[in-house]
Amino acid sequence: MTDVMPAGERRQLAPPTVETGVFGWMRKNLFSSWGNGITTIVLIVVVAWILSNFLHWALFTATFDAKSGAECRGHGACWALIREKYRYIFFGSFPYEQHWRPLFAVIAMLAMLILSSDRRMWNKRLIAIWGIGSFITFLLMFGEISISISLILFMALAVGGLGMILRGSIAPPAELNGWRALAGIGAVGLVLRMVGVLPAWGLAIAPFSYVETGLWGGIPVTMILATYGLLFAFPFGILLALGRRSNLPLIKGLCVGFIELIRGVPLISLLIMASVMLPLFLPSGMNIDKFLRAQVAVILFAGAYIAEIIRGGLQSLPKGQFEAADAVGLNYVQKTTLIILPQALRVVIPPLINTFIGFFKDTSLVLIIGIFDFLNTANQALVDPNWAGFPGEVYLFAAFVYFCFCYSMSRYSKYLEIELNKGTRR
Repeated sequence: MTDVMPAGERRQLAPPTVETGVFGWMRKNLFSSWGNGITTIVLIVVVAWILSNFLHWALFTATFDAKSGAECRGHGACWALIREKYRYIFFGSFPYEQHWRPLFAVIAMLAMLILSSDRRMWNKRLIAIWGIGSFITFLLMFGEISISISLILFMALAVGGLGMILRGSIAPPAELNGWRALAGIGAVGLVLRMVGVLPAWGLAIAPFSYVETGLWGGIPVTMILATYGLLFAFPFGILLALGRRSNLPLIKGLCVGFIELIRGVPLISLLIMASVMLPLFLPSGMNIDKFLRAQVAVILFAGAYIAEIIRGGLQSLPKGQFEAADAVGLNYVQKTTLIILPQALRVVIPPLINTFIGFFKDTSLVLIIGIFDFLNTANQALVDPNWAGFPGEVYLFAAFVYFCFCYSMSRYSKYLEIELNKGTRR
């Protein structure tokens, strides 16, 4: 009879050393066959040769301190150009002695984005974060802000109306009455303002000297166009996606026509239309800031692309989710905001972040209408004849800054995708 040792007394043998650790990983992934081994060795040699030449040019023979480009001739990289022009590259033609203002504006926007990436802030605090951060950003950039009574009343109407729609059937009576009162004050106030009963009162805040948008440039312009463009394009794209799936032929036709029209033309054409053609259709004496026109063009263009991404997420949901929401008695707004959209947005996180990254880089197209973003101010730094002839250093520096922003968005997308799909991953 075979002597069987109890399972608890069996000795567990360690795996062979050639199969574990660094050498085991290399053997499995890099040298698993003769062909893979030869390919690995060739690629290592090529990468080492490229890296050694790059380091020789970028570090070992580079010039870090020079008064002009002539002192860099005959050497490696001329990083002295970046040292000399970094303030213009980052802040453009903004008054030199007040560069601290766009610097703190960028810090405020980064703070908003970082706080918004924390899921614990996805509540009412997020509204306060963006309200305060936006106010600080534009106050620093403009130097003065005038808040009219019409804007205050419109915000009251919008916030009150949105509160009634989203919280109408689930809010306690006291909260619901508060939303109704806020919307009523806004509506009545706007009517009184239009008929001339209320004066054109406004609150002017002017702690700094005014700087027009034509002097803005560099990284603040890139961040403002991308951040606020996508901030407004996202809800606009959601409305377009829902409208495209509407059962009402008129709404569906308008949304489909808008999406196909905007997606069928390049962004440059919209920017030119906003800069050149739009002023021709405005009443005499009326002028809209060029920067605002570019911002609106970016919002419309991004909204059309986001709409198609979200529509794909909506179509991926099983029909049972819609039927279950109807079965518990939710109205259309509650069903969409509480059941449908959260699931659809979770599905389309990767393509959404990919679109965000693309539009962050596409802001460089605003040069066509005379707005200088980060890449264009970096390019303008080469116009100085004392530093002409070193485009590689400038573009590498700009590429590094773009990479930092885009890679951060990519990693956050990966984190968010894992966090929001923990309950559905297998």
